[in-house]
Amino acid sequence: MSEPVLTIEHLVKRFDDLTVLNDISLTVHEGEVIVIVGPSGCGKSTFLRCINALEDIQGGEIRLRGEPVSKRNRNLADIRQKIGMVFQSYELFPHLNILDNVMLSPVRVQKRGKKEAKEEALSLLSRVGLRDKAESFPRQLSGGQKQRVAIVRALCMHPEILLFDEVTAALDPEMVREVLDVILRLADQGKTMLIVTHEMQFARAVADRILLLDGGIIKEEGTPKQFFDSPKTDRAKAFLKSFTYERKRSS
Repeated sequence: MSEPVLTIEHLVKRFDDLTVLNDISLTVHEGEVIVIVGPSGCGKSTFLRCINALEDIQGGEIRLRGEPVSKRNRNLADIRQKIGMVFQSYELFPHLNILDNVMLSPVRVQKRGKKEAKEEALSLLSRVGLRDKAESFPRQLSGGQKQRVAIVRALCMHPEILLFDEVTAALDPEMVREVLDVILRLADQGKTMLIVTHEMQFARAVADRILLLDGGIIKEEGTPKQFFDSPKTDRAKAFLKSFTYERKRSS
């Protein structure tokens, strides 16, 4: 098996007296795609935010290639550059055009040359079908286009792992496919990814492993085939059943 990129051991996250994540352990290997599913409010987004230290944790340890991901680590700023995160709200700067949005962190944070950063930004925008939008502003783009820009911005930082937090949740159905296609291509390229999503067909297509998170713990873990075709727990069976509909007709 490939080298571990991310190691999480006995993670505990609390908000005051509420335990949101309770004794979560997970190892993510290089090139692996893990999809995290579960009911709303079960801690999926919080889990991702803990991984790049946007949230403090109350127990356990998170390591990226053996180095602690913690606000106590003086190298946290450098570590965060290796953990790309794409939010459902895009987080693009409205006063900058698309090219400048993508180039900002590589130039300002990583101190890369503007020429190199521009060439890479334009190349990546071309790969997601947005080269012609480089001089446009976020307000001129659709939700799906803005989300693809957010993915390109994350990729320009050359992260070791990508975190996707329900990136299609705010999109119209026709825009969902264009974003998910980009993520599928990243999976084919061997990118290491953790993806939170409610898109079950997409989860089945992209994942190497699926985790069902509920009540602050991992209720079930398995390959897509195992999870969807032969769920082991009653909780997983109930969760999957919530995505099927049957009309009851009167006799």
